[in-house]
Amino acid sequence: MQLIDGKAVAAQIKKEIAEEVANIKAAGGKTPHLAAVLVGHDGGSETYVANKVKACEEVGFNSTLIRYEDDVTEEELLACVERLNNDPDIDGFIVQLPLPKHISETKVTEAIDYRKDVDGFHPVNVGRMSLGMPCFFSATPSGIVELLKRYKIETKGKHCVVLGRSNIVGKPVSMLMVQKAYPGDCTVTVCHSRTPNIKEITLQADIIIAALGVPEFLKGDMVKEGAVVIDVGTTRVPSDRTKSGFKLTGDVLFDEVAPKCSYITPVPGGVGPMTIVSLLKNTLLAGKKGIYG
Repeated sequence: MQLIDGKAVAAQIKKEIAEEVANIKAAGGKTPHLAAVLVGHDGGSETYVANKVKACEEVGFNSTLIRYEDDVTEEELLACVERLNNDPDIDGFIVQLPLPKHISETKVTEAIDYRKDVDGFHPVNVGRMSLGMPCFFSATPSGIVELLKRYKIETKGKHCVVLGRSNIVGKPVSMLMVQKAYPGDCTVTVCHSRTPNIKEITLQADIIIAALGVPEFLKGDMVKEGAVVIDVGTTRVPSDRTKSGFKLTGDVLFDEVAPKCSYITPVPGGVGPMTIVSLLKNTLLAGKKGIYG
């Protein structure tokens, strides 16, 4: 069993991006600039955004954080999106989800200029991805594919089972794994909360991508010998062993599943670090006008 070290791969990619940014600056080019819009004080969102800002500094990007309280109106937020769309210095930006109930996430996502949509959630980018066209990949699926590539894990002709059908991970990663590309060329099965015989299906899988958000859902008796398991889950579970009183738990019961795997990602330290790196890669592409000219 080999542990897939997302931290190490992310550090390597950050180094590659930092070198490229240094070369751009040395040649008199524009420093890539990422903006993040944060509404309210959700703990998870605060952490994510702080990590994104810190990562920008590490690779030499400029970054801007725009904060609103929970009671911001939809009109105000849409006006902010419009300003960022029209700001020539901002190469890419994200509006951190989830948003308060009174704001339509769909409306906000659609209002973002798809050429600056470095989160890869805009329908234009999602559509182009499904067609195998150049676009901004959404961050977590992009990170998963990059891990498979960096570890040279064979995907062609393999049966890949995706657990979960969210718009953020399940659907897009299933599209990437079925593309005529590497990583890709898989036979893909998507399972979700209405799938009756999940265990039968996961036992046939060469590659399992678990993105349900159900802690320790995938047990040892659901995985065949030699499978590759990518655990996308990150749920805060109460714990008396940590200072904070909780621990991050994946969708995979690690101690049972790991001994059967050829490769497996840990939680934390697997897919998580790759998500932020994917955002940086998209921002660099946006800065270079590498996709949309």
